[in-house]
Amino acid sequence: MFWSRKKNQASAEEKKTIETIQTVFHQLSASDDFKQSFVTNKNRIFCIGYYETLTDSNVLHSDILPNVQKAMNIEEFTSLLPFEDLTISKDVTIIQDALLKGSVCIFESKSTHQFCLIKAKSAKERQVAPPEVEFSVVGPKEAFVESYETNIHLIRKRLPVSDLIVKERTVGRLSKTKVGVLYIEGIANKENYNTVLQRIEDLNIDQIVDSSYLTQLIQDNQNSPFPQFIDTERPDRIASVLGEGKVAIIVDGAPHALIGPTTIFEFFSAFEDYYLNWLVASFFRLVRFFAVLFSILVTPLYVAVLTYHYELIPKDMVSTLVTSRTAIPLPPILEALILELAIELLREAGARLPTKVGQTIGIVGGIVIGTASVEAGLTSNVLLIIVALAALASFTTPVYQMGNTIRLIRFPFLLMSHYIGLIGVAISFCFLLIHLLRLSSLGRPFLEPLYPLRIFDLKDALIRLPFLYQSKRPIQAQTEDTLKFSASKAKQKNEGN
Repeated sequence: MFWSRKKNQASAEEKKTIETIQTVFHQLSASDDFKQSFVTNKNRIFCIGYYETLTDSNVLHSDILPNVQKAMNIEEFTSLLPFEDLTISKDVTIIQDALLKGSVCIFESKSTHQFCLIKAKSAKERQVAPPEVEFSVVGPKEAFVESYETNIHLIRKRLPVSDLIVKERTVGRLSKTKVGVLYIEGIANKENYNTVLQRIEDLNIDQIVDSSYLTQLIQDNQNSPFPQFIDTERPDRIASVLGEGKVAIIVDGAPHALIGPTTIFEFFSAFEDYYLNWLVASFFRLVRFFAVLFSILVTPLYVAVLTYHYELIPKDMVSTLVTSRTAIPLPPILEALILELAIELLREAGARLPTKVGQTIGIVGGIVIGTASVEAGLTSNVLLIIVALAALASFTTPVYQMGNTIRLIRFPFLLMSHYIGLIGVAISFCFLLIHLLRLSSLGRPFLEPLYPLRIFDLKDALIRLPFLYQSKRPIQAQTEDTLKFSASKAKQKNEGN
């Protein structure tokens, strides 16, 4: 009697589960790309459900359907399948999520409560290609793509160690975006990756389309124009920073990864620097740093000097400046704003148009507009040269996001120089410095190693010293294991005749 009652309860539960799944299938079939079919085999009916647009039709017809026709039940069917990634479940939520990720669901329509989920996702993705933004002449020629699994593979290929940990989270009520937090156990500081995980878990948003969304949502100061995560498309850079004890973030659907914590000096450091001699790399870093300062300050200094501080103009240049501005009816500030806005318009137009058209617009538009504005007497030829050089200098930053920041902060400097001259430039610089002093990345100082002063970390900041002097990991990351390698110079053998 007891066994009979128990059997009846079990059959009732199975029947309820099957009815629930059938209800789910009915709801999903409201979408025309959801397919539901039935296969009959010796009085047994197998129900198959899948999304046609997410499933690989070759796998379905060559591996799944022939085995369904041979099997007597789900157990026999699973033993016939040539798949390792196969799940048996009766959880409605798991089944629905699996279907929406390209799996095929198969179950017996009457007599079983086992639902077989087979991953048959269609592999329609961009192939690995050379970097487009962070291209380098020397070094690897691989860049991240929009596939999460491919990006993880590119990193694990460079770090084949079990200590490389990937913590996956799902973000977005609608997009269900997979986000992976990567770090090396025993090297990365627990506070760093726990902070990242906690901020990601606390997100309450409909969808994450790209890693740029995540950058804005989890950075320390969302109102700062300065990026607090490095956005990179190079897997070799990610592998390198993971070895330094930092944390990387991979977002499904994004061809870029995020790095944190970071400092402002890393935005002027191209990863190609590590493939070059340290003297050459250090020179290029200094060129980039001074180019950025030049880009921010040169136009405001021009406006301030011509508006308030004529005595600062060298005698040899007075005649040149007077000649260039003789027929100009506009004050220096309007003259500078016209050219700066023209440069920004050309940049935006070139970025939004197709590649070949955008290049043509940028070159021809710059020449035509610059020449026409000088001949029309709206701007001076001296300022035209200065603005062009400033725009060129802003392109030297290896990280694109920092280039956008430089473009923005130039305008407050320009306005302050017009109102109170060089004092305005100095005040703007002080405000900028105060903001950078208060800024942090995952709670770590953004201006490190200058503030707080950490002399040891200066070895890889404005200049890059030889690898022999970089045996310890950066203090800024607060790593658990501070030693990278033993600092010892390779012995030289002198082979005599």
